[in-house]
Amino acid sequence: MKKSLVLFIAFLAFTSCSKHERKKNITITGIDSTLRPGDDFFRYVNGKWYDSISIPASQSGVGAYMFMNFPQRIRMQGILDSISKSKNAEGSIAQKVGDFYASGMDTVMIDKRGYEPIKPLLAKIDAINDLPSLMNFVVNEVKADNSSIVNFGVSTDDKNSKMNIAQIYQTGIGLPDRDYYFKSDSSTVAIQKAYKKYLATLFQQTGSNADEAKKNADLVYSIDKQIAVSHKTKVELRDVHANYNKIAVADLVKRHPNINWTAFLNNLGAKTDFINVSQPAYYDALNKLLKTIPINNWKIYLKANSLERYADYLSKPFADASFEYTKVLSGQAVQKSRGEKMANVIDNYLGEALGELYVKKYFSEDAKKRMLDLVNNLQKAYAKRIDNLKWMSPVTKQKAKEKLFAITKKIGYPDKWRDYSNVDIARNTYFENVVSAAKAGYQFQLAKLGKPVDKSQWYTTPPTVTAYNNPTANEIVFPAGILQSPYFDNDADDALNYGGIGMVIGHEITHTFDDQGAQYDKDGNLKNWWTKEDYAQFKSRIQQVINLYSTYTVLDNLHINGAMTVGENTADIAGIAVAYDAFKMTEQGKGKEKIDGFTPDQRFFISIARIWRVKMKDEFLRLWINNNPHSPPTWRVNGPLMNTTPFYDAFNVKQGDKMYLPEKDRITIW
Repeated sequence: MKKSLVLFIAFLAFTSCSKHERKKNITITGIDSTLRPGDDFFRYVNGKWYDSISIPASQSGVGAYMFMNFPQRIRMQGILDSISKSKNAEGSIAQKVGDFYASGMDTVMIDKRGYEPIKPLLAKIDAINDLPSLMNFVVNEVKADNSSIVNFGVSTDDKNSKMNIAQIYQTGIGLPDRDYYFKSDSSTVAIQKAYKKYLATLFQQTGSNADEAKKNADLVYSIDKQIAVSHKTKVELRDVHANYNKIAVADLVKRHPNINWTAFLNNLGAKTDFINVSQPAYYDALNKLLKTIPINNWKIYLKANSLERYADYLSKPFADASFEYTKVLSGQAVQKSRGEKMANVIDNYLGEALGELYVKKYFSEDAKKRMLDLVNNLQKAYAKRIDNLKWMSPVTKQKAKEKLFAITKKIGYPDKWRDYSNVDIARNTYFENVVSAAKAGYQFQLAKLGKPVDKSQWYTTPPTVTAYNNPTANEIVFPAGILQSPYFDNDADDALNYGGIGMVIGHEITHTFDDQGAQYDKDGNLKNWWTKEDYAQFKSRIQQVINLYSTYTVLDNLHINGAMTVGENTADIAGIAVAYDAFKMTEQGKGKEKIDGFTPDQRFFISIARIWRVKMKDEFLRLWINNNPHSPPTWRVNGPLMNTTPFYDAFNVKQGDKMYLPEKDRITIW
């Protein structure tokens, strides 16, 4: 669904944020006082904004969270516009970033070239005449980040977190998920039709007549669907033990003679005796399909896959065809501006180079220091919550706290920046720049094979509005992009910051102890550290989360998938609880002084609703529900608050209010 190493193996000293002096009053606006907070707190805080805001035509949503990446891309575009016009030393970061951006902005040259850049690749597919030559093509494309039917990578060994291992994953389908091939509701059927139309358009634009293009599109869809049968569902993919299947290459060679793993790995340059096959059923099925599907049909499939992979980097007709499909998926009305698209491309391919330029201009070291104080305070509050758990034994509590204080904390940006010296960039060859960057990305991964894990590595770029927990490194990461309002304001009062970024910190810490993270030990190994009785108690509480969220309706009769979203929902519930506890340790949290008529506790909970202030198109919301492991923003507010007793006290939530849950039914995990 991506670091200066600091291991915390002793109890961290608590540095109270109450020492921070608020420099300005952050006024809370937009409260709809006509609503009862206990009926729909998301609407109470965000309703006026929600009803008055318009979603930009080039976006599928607006507001906080992931949609803050839209203004972030505008910021990055400003940096790129400036640097692309400067004279930069050959081979420098500025030259690579600036020239890559300039090449993508030159739509006249891109349109003039048409699909010439991809013709050599299509010719290689035409030259395929047997299974070995087919697999040779596949492996060469893996080296250019075009996975087609084999998705190969290098990452941490789940059971030996100090070392990197070769990994392969299920792949090979064009729709967002395997379930899209087997549903028959009107929304899914519309997406299926749009996808087939997209495929047919790509074939027509590369020389096929309309009838042949439709026939080819139907053939590709048929292969996709045969592949999809072997895919695990998103719920099944949450089983981390089932995704760990470390198999000797010698055994794979015998098991999959049609794939020919020996030749495949040799061509990749991947010297290894073992591979983790994350989803073995997929590769077992692929081995059979390579024989049952004729070579000529595979060639058509590979052409479609390659055209999809590169459509957005070709001339306007290809980019337009790609957008027409995206429009049906997301509801986005018009294409993003060229500058925004290119900011996203540079962030994808030269992310740390652009990130280095971003943090110099937009990130405050004071913010980093205060953020570390917040994380430390949340950590202390979490330890107290573990101590107070009634369902957990002392021996497991001790193990949990050892893991808690072993967490590595990364804030803002990496301590060492990635080297892009092997990426060749020129101002007039956009397509080739993309391929060069993709190949360099593969070599970056390959270089890790069989070597110790570099725990300084980041798995997101500094400007991105996100945060993540990496269980194999036992680390939590907060890039510079999220350290801004409404999540974090260095001048704001503690209530807003603890309800904002504090909730996010608590959320990410909880991933260390959610249904997946709880299966890793303090060193990041997939290894049990629970007593049998405690783990049974933990799983029963996880099931409560699944059951509750499965009752929430989003669109018409479309429900949240409680089993798919359980990790994020668990993290939301506990994240708010621990952020509140940490807030109560501050002077503001201990007091009762109102600001703009709101108590400290009320400002804390209002801040939680503000950080999920999001409005999105129905199409995108439907895509979200089917694919995103997070609940939609409304339920990231109302769902956890229904389980938070201090919220009831702060807003006088009573029986009869729509968000009311009897105290005995409120879920407490951590």
